[in-house]
Amino acid sequence: MANVNPIHDEAGYEVALERVSELMDAHPGSAEGDELEVLSTLIEAYEESAFPMDVPDAVTAIEFIMDQKGYEQKDFAALIGKSRASELLHRKRGLSMRQAQRLHSDWGVPADALLAG
Repeated sequence: MANVNPIHDEAGYEVALERVSELMDAHPGSAEGDELEVLSTLIEAYEESAFPMDVPDAVTAIEFIMDQKGYEQKDFAALIGKSRASELLHRKRGLSMRQAQRLHSDWGVPADALLAG
């Protein structure tokens, strides 16, 4: 395995990305495959610290799930209640804990997004 170094800055990140590109065809378990695995882990850790992603708010998360699954407002209303659905999507009312639990269990909306507001 080549000398693998921690990624401290953008330059190190670019070097690691270039090396990963060179190793993409490496066989798992080989020295190159091990190097690819280690570099991928380092790159992921650097990206998480250098480019953090904010958790979306509840309405944004709900709208994303609706779009991805082809749900319409009527589907949301069937789950939450007709008047509540409109108020929630127009940000006039917040989610209750029971609604958040239902959205999480029935639709798979991430709990951290539902609790974010």
